[in-house]
Amino acid sequence: MKLSTKGRYAVTAMMDIALHEKQGPITLADISQCQGISLSYLEQLFAKLRKQGLVKGVRGPGGGYRLAKSADQISVADIIQSVDEKLDMTKCGGRGNCSSGEKCLTHQLWFELSCKLYKFLSGIKLDQYVNRPEINELVKKQDTQYGRFLNRSNAVA
Repeated sequence: MKLSTKGRYAVTAMMDIALHEKQGPITLADISQCQGISLSYLEQLFAKLRKQGLVKGVRGPGGGYRLAKSADQISVADIIQSVDEKLDMTKCGGRGNCSSGEKCLTHQLWFELSCKLYKFLSGIKLDQYVNRPEINELVKKQDTQYGRFLNRSNAVA
């Protein structure tokens, strides 16, 4: 299995928002600059994330996006699935009609792998990474490099 850029970028962007939750709404332009993700691509992803209730938009000056739920309620699986990524390893989409309308020899293997992968990613919540010291050091470095939050009084210390 290879996770597409859609899933990887969605997780990265959601992590960025979770890490900066105390700074207020985060603009897609900030995420784009700091994470190296195209702004137009982020706009497409965030339309889907918003539709699935994972983020909410804040309008006006100082606007941007916030998490719609707390970071401990959002799993990596939620994010990946919200942008139309499938966590299914079977070639039949789990229907069991992979070989001329019947299950193929390896259907059960790929089905069980899909279940384990979903369970694993469902068990990883955003807050687990937000609280890691090495992640916080990296985000401070990025924020400094890109001059993020220089005009805000509540910037990351």
